[in-house]
Amino acid sequence: MRILVVNVNTTESMTATIAATARAAASPGTEIVALTPSFGAESVEGSYESYVAAVAVMEAVRAYPEPYDAVVQAGYGEHGREGLQEVADSPVVDITEAAAMTAQLLGHRYSVVTTLDRTVPLIEDRLLLAGLAQRCASVRASGLAVLELESDPAAAVEAIAAQAELAVREDHAEVVVLGCGGMAGLAEAVAARTGAPVVDGVAAAVTLAEGLVRLGLTTSRVRTYARPRPKRFVGWPLPV
Repeated sequence: MRILVVNVNTTESMTATIAATARAAASPGTEIVALTPSFGAESVEGSYESYVAAVAVMEAVRAYPEPYDAVVQAGYGEHGREGLQEVADSPVVDITEAAAMTAQLLGHRYSVVTTLDRTVPLIEDRLLLAGLAQRCASVRASGLAVLELESDPAAAVEAIAAQAELAVREDHAEVVVLGCGGMAGLAEAVAARTGAPVVDGVAAAVTLAEGLVRLGLTTSRVRTYARPRPKRFVGWPLPV
């Protein structure tokens, strides 16, 4: 089995971190191919950057030359999963939805701990659109920029764990979700602080993707995610 795990930003070191978490979660025999978009922002922290990332991720998958069995979109709260489902030849799993779905199997209500406060409404909207908002107790911001997750890991763990503790104590969350692909690998440290299960979206998405492949299931082509209709594009898509 080959799973494409696509970072939504162009920071190669973050792609490597995401890939390591994906490989740790994957079953023996599953090949993880980590992709970095060829264009876009170094970190995605707002709607403009997210929409650019959506196109960049689709183009990265479209340009991949080998067969693959599933795709994981590794950006929390980002746009584009729907378009990716239209163009990909296999199941597509978004880490936002995978993490929330997994969390709901583990407890009555879950909270998301993310990066900057400006990303909170984007995540709330994505969960609402996906039908996953009803059991979300809160979306909390750690105050960290995405790139700070790598530049100061100790401070990152402290800031994320502090908000996770508040989510459990004040918001009555029973499960904590890490709300950024760049938080991959921090679940164990946050769980130790809160005593609650902590869901890493990358690990959850890889596991769900493997399950869909083993079940022989892929995206429905009936109606919503049918292939794009043939038509003339002006100056797009880019040549591959």
